[in-house]
Amino acid sequence: MEWVVLGAIVLILFWGIATYNGLVSLRQRANQAFADIDVQLKQRHDLIPNLVETVKGYATHEKETLDAVIKARNTAISSQGTAGQAAAEQQLSGALGRLIALSEAYPDLKANTNFLDLQSQLANVEDKLSAARRFFNNAVSEFNAAIQAFPAVLFARSMGFSERGFFDVGDDARKTLDQAPNVKF
Repeated sequence: MEWVVLGAIVLILFWGIATYNGLVSLRQRANQAFADIDVQLKQRHDLIPNLVETVKGYATHEKETLDAVIKARNTAISSQGTAGQAAAEQQLSGALGRLIALSEAYPDLKANTNFLDLQSQLANVEDKLSAARRFFNNAVSEFNAAIQAFPAVLFARSMGFSERGFFDVGDDARKTLDQAPNVKF
């Protein structure tokens, strides 16, 4: 009888350790995924001053738009937390969209190789950022599901595991992304 009780205690102990280690692993995966987003955001933030300077040379009348991009970039750099960073990046995306749209009004800018190169680099970073967001949101989904599943739910919060938020594009951006692009010839 003593061996059965001792065996059950050892089994429960090993199960507890395995569950805890699994949760730690999932949390680390989510942390790494967020770090990948951070790297892409830094590359994006580093491209913006060069893009603004290039546009400034051609579109001197667009000071308000250029200032809005720089302000949005600075806000994005200083933002904290997943939700705050996502909101700040959404504002920056909108400001960048307006900046890129300026090229339509300035044919010389649209033909500038430096501008085209920066625009291409920015598009490449945006693609990588999109993939990093998907990976992060998947990692967060798995982590949140693991801490909500029985029996981990019984002790996850008491051990310091809490749900994480997704890196969401926001409702306004989702409406824009859901619309088909307007193509003109």
